[in-house]
Amino acid sequence: MLKPLLVAFSALILVSCTEPKAPVVKVDGGSIQGKAWNGGLLFRGIPFAAPPVGDLRWKPPQPVRVWAGVRESLDQPASCIQNDQGWNHADFVIGNEDCLTLDVRTPSMSGKLPVLVWIHGGSNRAGGPNDIIFSDVGEKVIIVGVRYRLGMFGFLSHRKLTAEQGASGNYGLMDQIAALKWVQRNIAKFGGDPANVTIAGESAGSQDVSLMLAAPAARPLFARAIMESGTPLFGLTQRSLHDAEMIGDQADALLNTGGDLAKLRRASPAAVLAADLKLHDDTLEADDFMWLRTTTDGSVISKSVRQLLQEAPAKPIIIGSNRIELELPGGPPHRDSLVARSFERNSQAARAYYKLDEADPPEDPRLGSRNVQIATDITFRCPATRLATIWAVKGAPVWHYEFDSVPGGGKTAHAAEISYAFGTLEYAPGLQLKPYWLNFIRSGNPNGGNMPQWPPFTASRPSHVLFSAAGVTPQGALRPEICSLLDRI
Repeated sequence: MLKPLLVAFSALILVSCTEPKAPVVKVDGGSIQGKAWNGGLLFRGIPFAAPPVGDLRWKPPQPVRVWAGVRESLDQPASCIQNDQGWNHADFVIGNEDCLTLDVRTPSMSGKLPVLVWIHGGSNRAGGPNDIIFSDVGEKVIIVGVRYRLGMFGFLSHRKLTAEQGASGNYGLMDQIAALKWVQRNIAKFGGDPANVTIAGESAGSQDVSLMLAAPAARPLFARAIMESGTPLFGLTQRSLHDAEMIGDQADALLNTGGDLAKLRRASPAAVLAADLKLHDDTLEADDFMWLRTTTDGSVISKSVRQLLQEAPAKPIIIGSNRIELELPGGPPHRDSLVARSFERNSQAARAYYKLDEADPPEDPRLGSRNVQIATDITFRCPATRLATIWAVKGAPVWHYEFDSVPGGGKTAHAAEISYAFGTLEYAPGLQLKPYWLNFIRSGNPNGGNMPQWPPFTASRPSHVLFSAAGVTPQGALRPEICSLLDRI
């Protein structure tokens, strides 16, 4: 699943400042000095773990290495190494295996400000956190942008890695947990409150946020979560460690390493990236979902994600999706297979709902074509409702949404909501997502002031709000006729 290039923050350009230099801050590993920026302070490229290179490739993140002197904030830290998907070209150009850093933007170095930790999207194989750190949300709360290992570098399981470590895979998730631990230890030095941390993400970033809700090691490290267009499994089945290790076998064959970990770790980054594009999973309709299929690695995700969620503490969440997200994975030839795999015993009822034995109907002006509706239902809309239900049954505060607005009145798309939540766009005159998001980051409740009220989602009343050109419209359950047939998260 390939994200479109985000251009939401074109007006937020980093400019040279004549303000005094930021203070020096002592953090894990040494001292750093930021830059004054837009009335606040910006610290970019702070290491939160040792570089995952050489013998540390495909190992859990290790403690940050101590440095001498004062590290200055970088203008542009390296993104984690990745293939060029087009939309992510800027991150591809600055990609590097040595990438486990984070950015901190704070409006004040004193006090106890709420903290937003952003986990970027990009199919767990591309992207970076570069846009959100410049959002004017950072004028109100502290923003932390995290980099984590991607693709094969971040999510490969392998028999020899399992033998070496007792588990393997999900190194990217381990990086995110290491970054959250860094925040707990260090954010007070930037004026942040470690007890008031919200984690948020979009697409694969939203998936990873939802996995942080599930992962026992991550649960104590944040207070609440925002999930935009992504769930723990994206409507897919969970990948067993055995199946994940078989993908590791493919990597061995492609890299001609014969199961030798030393050779794997010496393989050139370019060779690993090339091999990543050739990996195949028989259960997927499209292999660009390769790293969106969550692996039971034996460590971070030790068992069923559903079970882990049911056992997890009840934290407040915002969860939702956009009215149109993406085309069918694998394209139209894979439609029937996708419906059969996803709805399983309810596949005939789903076929009847979508009228798949009839000619294609005209496109719905807001929901898009029938194929787009199927893809959005299976991958985003229905799994989000199912996760909201699992969470609400626990008694947790849940706010569920659907977003449907773009400038000029066209159809919405994957990632379109980011500009409204973190940029300056309005989905109706005078209305944005941003005030709801900010209220939630501050207090755990999106409502406040004179804004239209957003009713919570409960197990007995599964409601949502529609954010659209008409404003904020409370509605009932989202597409219940079809979502009731899909038991996937």
